[in-house]
Amino acid sequence: MRRFLLPVLLLGASLVAPAALAATPPQQPAQGAGGREYPSSEVVKRALGTASSGTFVFHGNDEPSGPRPVVVFLHSWGAVNPGLYGGWIDHLARRGNLVLFPRFQEVNRSRPADASNLAEDLIQSALAELAGDPKARPDKERVAFIGHSAGVPIALNLAAGVSSGKVPAPKLIFGLMPGGIASNEKERGILLRDLSAVDPATMIIAMSGDRDYIPSDRASRLLLQQASAVPSSRKLFMRAASDDHGYPALTATLASPGSPKAEYDASAIKLPPDPPRDPKQRSTWRWSADMSLSGPQTILTQQLGTNGTDALDFLAFWKTFDLASDAAFSGKEASVLLRDPKFVDMSTWSDGWPVKRLSAQVPKGATPESKDEPAPRRKLNMAPPETKQGLSDFLTKSRS
Repeated sequence: MRRFLLPVLLLGASLVAPAALAATPPQQPAQGAGGREYPSSEVVKRALGTASSGTFVFHGNDEPSGPRPVVVFLHSWGAVNPGLYGGWIDHLARRGNLVLFPRFQEVNRSRPADASNLAEDLIQSALAELAGDPKARPDKERVAFIGHSAGVPIALNLAAGVSSGKVPAPKLIFGLMPGGIASNEKERGILLRDLSAVDPATMIIAMSGDRDYIPSDRASRLLLQQASAVPSSRKLFMRAASDDHGYPALTATLASPGSPKAEYDASAIKLPPDPPRDPKQRSTWRWSADMSLSGPQTILTQQLGTNGTDALDFLAFWKTFDLASDAAFSGKEASVLLRDPKFVDMSTWSDGWPVKRLSAQVPKGATPESKDEPAPRRKLNMAPPETKQGLSDFLTKSRS
């Protein structure tokens, strides 16, 4: 028996030893952009609207000396629970921002084509209700949009529609892993508005991860190109890199922006129920196939809920947004951020080896690349099928 157990024990020790001796990734910085030095120690969490049409609201539990910058967080299709992004929302709110999380989708009951209009109405209603709140104090002159996947084209649509007066013009749009774009009304996905209407003063940053970069890069180029009134100096095209130098490895996938936190789960911040429907009023709701989540969308939502909060969150997403919003609110151009070495720096592993830096560049020219790109070495997530379908017309034109 002892002779049998000895090889097993040696094998187990050999497997555990590399992980125990491996370098560990950097932790959240103590101070500065992306850091854990917060003016607010407690966050107010509440919900406005109703279960089918509501907005989650987050801000510090203090009365600020001045109005708070407004951050509108636009989720990916299917990720209607703010708890999936809870770590990032907590960081934003404790840093002094007023965070709005409009739930512009009722899963299996609403269409992507209606999402932009619903998001507009939700944001307008929330800002109106919070206008006189001494703790919320929204500053409509300092507004930023964060979008993830399908939330990115919705963010651009909102920026293009500010002339309606429903939503204030954003100074910054920060889009992560853009996708879910439709080319026409018959396709599943978000149909783009005329993005040439986006204010030229807007800063736009699009970031993809190197494990899912092909569809996200194509969507990024399309969005940056169509926001034609915004000069190149106010746009950045970025990519987060995976790094397996130590353990656990850093993997930049479509689900990387997920930072689940139980305190921000929708079940703990319940939206008020819908009012009872008048039985005499005839329902106009009709089901359509694009109301249901596709397989990849369902998988993405599940992965967001299990994605660990790591250095990619602290240093690639949170830090980039913090630095970019500070610059955008002060009227600086995106190109200025490239002069700051801290902007693309990802710190070091515990053994001193540098973590792979972010890549960032000002988009070149008005026409996106048409050259086919090599497939990534390893693909951990699939982009939603509507991303590929929605760009079919664009890719056909760019190759011709």
